[in-house]
Formats: sequence, structure tokens, C-alpha cells
Amino acid sequence: MAHYKIGLLPGDGTGPEVLDEGLKVMRAAAAKFNVTFDTELFDFGGERYKKTGEVLPDSAIGELAQCDALFLGAIGHPDVAPGILEKGILLRVRFELDQYINLRPVKLYPGVDTPLKDKGPEEIDFVVIRENSAGLYTGVGGVQRQGTPYEVAIQNMVYTRNEVDRCLRYAFEYARKRNKTNTLTLCGKTNVLTYVYGLWERAFHEMGKAEFPDVKREYAHVDATTMWMVKNPEWFDVVVTGNMFGDIITDLGAMIQGGMGIAAGGNINPEGVSMFEPIGGSAPKYTGMNVINPLACIFAGQMLLEHLGESAAAAAVEQACVDFLTSGTLKGLSVSDIKAAGMSTTKIGDWIADRVAQL
Repeated sequence: MAHYKIGLLPGDGTGPEVLDEGLKVMRAAAAKFNVTFDTELFDFGGERYKKTGEVLPDSAIGELAQCDALFLGAIGHPDVAPGILEKGILLRVRFELDQYINLRPVKLYPGVDTPLKDKGPEEIDFVVIRENSAGLYTGVGGVQRQGTPYEVAIQNMVYTRNEVDRCLRYAFEYARKRNKTNTLTLCGKTNVLTYVYGLWERAFHEMGKAEFPDVKREYAHVDATTMWMVKNPEWFDVVVTGNMFGDIITDLGAMIQGGMGIAAGGNINPEGVSMFEPIGGSAPKYTGMNVINPLACIFAGQMLLEHLGESAAAAAVEQACVDFLTSGTLKGLSVSDIKAAGMSTTKIGDWIADRVAQL
């Protein structure tokens, strides 16, 4: 019997509510497939910060590193200035646990509406692999003469060859394992960002030729990528890109797959501890109302199980979610749709957990 330790970070707003449902469904799948796990609760977030002034104690990283995986609800508190929690918790965990891959499936499920005309689940099914620990987000730079007419602000995009290579290797291996069209597309901006994305492009082709000759290599500028994601999303299999471009195109990906309420992602350290989360925010105005859609968090739990190697349990969770989405229970995924159907956050979790047990 496989056994795991899962660190829980409920966070802020509706984060604890959706995390409860994600965990409920994971427990149902674990019971069915002879998997057990213990959980440890970490209360980092806005309320703790307001009470103690502490965002993430120095001891926390060592404690999180003892887990097999981390499961996050949401970070973001209306009474805390933007950036304090996001940088102090999310970015610090990603950087210090070296979660250098952001893994974002862009998959339209049956029963979910997309804003793209004449596109369906067969056309919208690709994965974005975003470099997650370097680039512009490391904060290399500074400000001089702040508050004067001569103020200068500099923020540098810095990548080492090692950081590029390890992200590309993960992406090539993922494309090979996914085995859809065996195509990896590098998304960059080599015509303007010639130094950084020149490095990415050289490394991309060198590695592909030497180690992954079976994987087809394609390149697209980031602006063209956003255009083709809308016009012809079926062209993509696996996309790999840097930190900032990945941040932008994955939000576009979330919308074409049906919205933030269904999109999930993973912050991956292939050799260490990874963290899984719903893409949507903490939705503080709905806190405690039991009306928020938990599907994104349930899909994040499915990704967590897959990452741990529990493929059968992950497949059962995914199938149960598809069954729910095609059951006609909801006409849409918004709060008003959930209320109109007489459903709730917990009822959706119950429905899917019960379905997992029946499969």
C-alpha cells in the first residue's frame, strides 16, 4: 500500500472551501485504489499575517520539504496589500523548493463552454510548460531617484544555460510521454529579445537534435502564439516558454478551456517537492457562502495524484469530473449557475467523490 504525506495550504478567502472538496475527492480515490496519505496543515495566509505580521517563517520551507506533495487552496486577502502574500508565500515556496516547472494543462472538457466558436474538446487539448523560477520574476534590478522626474526603474530578464536546459529537458520528456503528436513548440521572442530567447532557441535545437530526435520541434513568437491559441488551438501539443510569457499565455489558456473555475496547475520540482493549485483566485466576497465552484481544485488534486504515480486514482478523479460536467447538473460554472441548480461547493464535491467510489 502506497502512503504519502500531503501538506495542505488552504490560504485565504474561498481557498479552504475548495481545498476541502479537492481533498474529499482525493480521499475517495485513495480509498478505492489502496492508497493512504496523512496531511499536515499550514496556516500561512492573510489572517496569520494580520495577527502576527509573519508571512512565511524561516522554518516553514524545511517543514514543507518533508512532504511528498503540497496542495494549495488560494492566496490573496483583501486586507493585505497586493504582492505581500503572493511574493512572500507563493514565489518564495516556488523558489526555495526549486519548483522550476509550472505545468498547465489546457484541456476543454465535455459539457464545458468555451468562448471559441466551433471549437470543442478535440481541438483544445494541449499543455504549457512554463519556466517557473528565473527570468523577470526573480527581481534582478532596482530603482534610482524614485519619486523624481528622473526616476529610473530596471528589471532584468536573466537566465542561465542550466535553467533553460532543465526546463527544456522536462518539456521534451513530457511531449514524448504524452505521445499525442510528439510536438514541442518553443514560445519566445527571438526577433526582439535576441539574447535571452536566442539562448532558449539554441538550447532547444541542440537538445532536440542530440537527445530527442523523435520529438518534432516548432517555434512561435509569443504574440503569434496568443493568436494561434485562439484561432487554431488544435495546432498545439506541448508548449514550452519562459516565466513571464508563460504567465500570460496560461491565463489565455484557462479562458479557452472554460475559465479560471476549471483550470488547475502544478509547480513542479521533478527531483523534490511539488505544489498543486487551482488557477483562480481566493474570491473573498464569497467566503463562507458555500457557493464557489471547486472543480479547479479537484482537478489540481487529480494532477497531484498523477504526479505521485497514482495514475489509476488520477484517472478515476478525471472521469468522475467529466461525468459530473456532462450530467446536466449545472448549466455553467459560475456562482449564479451553482445557485440556480440548487448545488453548492460541498454538494459538487460530494457528487464527484460518490462517483469516484462507483467507478
